[in-house]
Amino acid sequence: MSATSVLIHLLGEIALLLWGINMVNSGVQRAFGSDLRWILGVGLRTRLRAFLAGVGVTTVLQSSTATALMVASFTAGGAVDLVPALAVMLGANVGTTLIVQVLSFDISLIFPVLIFGGFIAFRRGTSSRARDLGRVTIGLGLMLLSLHLLSETIRPIESSVALKSLLAAIAPDTLILVLLAAAFAWAAHSSVAAMLFIMSLASAGVIDAHAALAMVLGANLGSALNPLLEGTGGDPVKRRVPAGNLAIRVVGCVVALPLLDPMLKYMTMFDPNPSRLAANFHTLFNVVLAAIFILPLPWIAKLLLQFFPEKLRASDPSVPQYLDTDALDTPSVALSNAAREVLRMADTVETMLRGSQDLFHEDDISRVDVVSRTDDVVDHLYSAIRRYLSSINHEALSDAEAKRLSDILAFAINLEHVGDIIDKNLMELASKRIKNHLRLPKDSLADINSMHAKLLEHLQLAASVLMFQDIGSARKLVAEKERFRDLERAITQRNLEQLRSGNTMGDTSALQLDIVRDLKRIEAHIAATGHSLLEESGDLKPSRLTS
Repeated sequence: MSATSVLIHLLGEIALLLWGINMVNSGVQRAFGSDLRWILGVGLRTRLRAFLAGVGVTTVLQSSTATALMVASFTAGGAVDLVPALAVMLGANVGTTLIVQVLSFDISLIFPVLIFGGFIAFRRGTSSRARDLGRVTIGLGLMLLSLHLLSETIRPIESSVALKSLLAAIAPDTLILVLLAAAFAWAAHSSVAAMLFIMSLASAGVIDAHAALAMVLGANLGSALNPLLEGTGGDPVKRRVPAGNLAIRVVGCVVALPLLDPMLKYMTMFDPNPSRLAANFHTLFNVVLAAIFILPLPWIAKLLLQFFPEKLRASDPSVPQYLDTDALDTPSVALSNAAREVLRMADTVETMLRGSQDLFHEDDISRVDVVSRTDDVVDHLYSAIRRYLSSINHEALSDAEAKRLSDILAFAINLEHVGDIIDKNLMELASKRIKNHLRLPKDSLADINSMHAKLLEHLQLAASVLMFQDIGSARKLVAEKERFRDLERAITQRNLEQLRSGNTMGDTSALQLDIVRDLKRIEAHIAATGHSLLEESGDLKPSRLTS
């Protein structure tokens, strides 16, 4: 086999390995995304529990990067301390070694069964979770298949004089081996892929045991580079956890490098198989790092806080604060970010509603412009949220996450409509009242105040429905819409009766009716937040029309 042919085979087999890892990652996130977030949420309370949560979640996902993104959703804004976040990364590093341990054994006969079984589950599964687990099983089979093909490709070049001469020239310089392995792990974006490649080289005899251990150190170093390099932009807070993880691994590599020979001597006594030797050292390295550094994490966190101080928030309220683009490939995290940004949007709409209420009492025309400019903030946030949601990896969405995305987007659309009604309708009416020196009667002002108060209460209730998916709150929200409609009818009827009796002026009467009409439109948009949840539970029919 020519060198070109070997290179082509290696590239294809490595790509197959990475694709298998991607299938496992996306399949697990589709099937258990919300549950994994819950596990991390519960685990991020103490260092030990955070470490165990990191081990468990990363073992399932086979990606410490995905785990880090989930941790970021809890640490953003200071909701979770940096210390347990670093503990999660120590656990994530150990978690990645467990799958390597499994793959270090000769289990090549299993991949046909996994691929076939996964295919049956994917095609015949009666639920979305069963199909997602089929996808995971196929991914595991492809990983084993790629490992088998890698070993078959490398075996014929074991006797290559040129390769042996090259490796013989490099082998004495351990640092070069570390850097080469680090570069490969960084390029592959996976320590699992790098480890499997190193194990294949060791198993085929292309590299000796000492070189394999050195390359294991490099693989650990390179896999820690990706989160840091990909998070170089934006808030420095995002770099604290990856920088701390990289620093711990650098220290570990510096200490372990001169101790490779004595460690190799004792580890060979335990298991001399080259492939198993590399896997065992990979596990030992990360377990020892976790044991050593889990206690001094508070001091490490203090140093990270000094090196990566929190960036001052932008003074422009229309600039999104939670739409982290690094989380787009992890839907559960991205949806959480989008929901938090929509709550900011709701707070801005609440400010507009309060300003609208005041302007039917006061005569300060300049405040009309202030409220109108606030609508620009709402529009900018809506556009940013819509773009962010459209950029989420939709292939990795579970059915529940797809519905969650739809609900978040629907709430953002309704908030944007509310902002437009306040800006283009209520502010026009307020401006007309002030310019024409109109005074609404006390009973009319009381009605408008009552409707505004209800809208503010309902807006808070709608935000609660979106975040907690509480059916009781959704029922109350929709029921309040009916009562709001009754209130609007009563006000309109009373206004008409006063107009017929000549007890009210035509201009103020028309003004009040227009205000009430627009407030009712706002209520309809707010109440729509509860429709999706109630339709899903069967508490609300899609249509009220009788057959």
